[in-house]
Amino acid sequence: VSAPFFKGASLLIAADCTAYAYGAFHRDFIKNRVVLIGCPKLDEGDYREKLTEIIKNNEIKSVTIVRMEVPCCGGLEKAARAALMDSGKFIPWQVVTIGVDGRVIE
Repeated sequence: VSAPFFKGASLLIAADCTAYAYGAFHRDFIKNRVVLIGCPKLDEGDYREKLTEIIKNNEIKSVTIVRMEVPCCGGLEKAARAALMDSGKFIPWQVVTIGVDGRVIE
């Protein structure tokens, strides 16, 4: 949680399937960001604690959450939102939702 690459980073917290569903994922989301990838349906545990520690203990500039429109991705968004709140910091953030057809919904 205190790796040097987090210092001054813009975080991208993405569901692992988003890069497969959205063809321009690298160009539109990864460039100039530190990437954290997970799947709340397939991974064990909750990301909230670790994300909170990363945000709390580093100079994070912004957070972008990229998720699919499917219900299981709600867990990733929920954990990231909770981590932002739990960190006690006010950091610019956004959620981008990718549809199952590969287009950006929000």
